Amino acid sequence: MLIGELGDRVGVSTKTIRYYEGIGLLPQPRRSDNGYRAYGPEDEARLAFVKTAQQLGLSLEDIGQVLALRGAGTAPCEHVRGMLREQIRGIGRQLAQLRAMREELQTLEAAIDQIPAGEATVCRVIEHTRGPRQDLASAGSAVSSRRSG
Repeated sequence: MLIGELGDRVGVSTKTIRYYEGIGLLPQPRRSDNGYRAYGPEDEARLAFVKTAQQLGLSLEDIGQVLALRGAGTAPCEHVRGMLREQIRGIGRQLAQLRAMREELQTLEAAIDQIPAGEATVCRVIEHTRGPRQDLASAGSAVSSRRSG
């Protein structure tokens, strides 16, 4: 099958497939007589594995480690178990940060009318929030960056 068909079957773009080939998550495909990349069922299965592992929160580096273990003839499932445990711990930390952020936002929203208008440059609500609440921004950033990674 050609790269476009592989991408359609697994649900990733052709650019992503080429990227995965470039970083070694997918092997370089064989080439047809006309020079097109030609993929087989094993490529589809590996690409589906990479996509599923990403959906479970594993990074591309983590996935590369798992594939390297398998490639070396080692069953990687215990290694994956450790990665999943770390994912669970990370999600627990993120949930705690999000709960704290929700409480802070609820408190702020309830007190908006008591915040003096003063000399706000842009918005009194946000400017009033400066200081000890800055750790909330980092909590939100941690969640956002984890989603994009």
